[in-house]
Amino acid sequence: MVRRTKEDANATRHSLLDAAETVFHERGVSRASLHEIALAAGATRGAIYWHFKDKSDLFNAMMDRVTLPLEQACGEFDNCAGLDPVQRLRGVMHVLLEQVATDAHTRRVFEIALFRVEYVSELVGVRDRHITASLAFTEAIARDFALAEQALGRPLPLPADAAATALHALFDGLIRNWLLTEGGFDLRAVGQGACDTFLRGLGLQWTDVPCPRGVG
Repeated sequence: MVRRTKEDANATRHSLLDAAETVFHERGVSRASLHEIALAAGATRGAIYWHFKDKSDLFNAMMDRVTLPLEQACGEFDNCAGLDPVQRLRGVMHVLLEQVATDAHTRRVFEIALFRVEYVSELVGVRDRHITASLAFTEAIARDFALAEQALGRPLPLPADAAATALHALFDGLIRNWLLTEGGFDLRAVGQGACDTFLRGLGLQWTDVPCPRGVG
């Protein structure tokens, strides 16, 4: 009986998180009420307060369920460690585009974090999480650009850190516009083409060798 009660509690918690994701996405975090989330979950406000201190706690728990695209992309640099730096950059970008384009759950939470929350008070931690992931991602790209420059034997048209910032901005803009237009273009095809064009503009070349995860 105790085990069953624990399973029921976990099921209720997950249903509340699923409902919060849906309601936050539809209404925005500031406009969404705990009553609406409870109704969407088929639960009561009391059930929400049993599992979460308040709306901010519920929001942060929802965010913690997913690995945001930039956080996953940072890990892909290690997964593709055996490749040359340009191949690795392309592989990581492929993973980033693939995750956003194909994983509806991650895409919805990412969209909430980008467009449907005001980063004030208790929610400032989510903004800090984005900043940390963004800086780590840019630094990883810059390291590979520096390695590519060494292999090339001559300076790139842009310094490694500036090239990394530009490539990051390119992908950030593509993803934001794709979300705003509700998938108005082929994110994977356009994104990979834009990445390749950017790399060629820096004078970089590569052979199509897949990462260990199978991305190429």
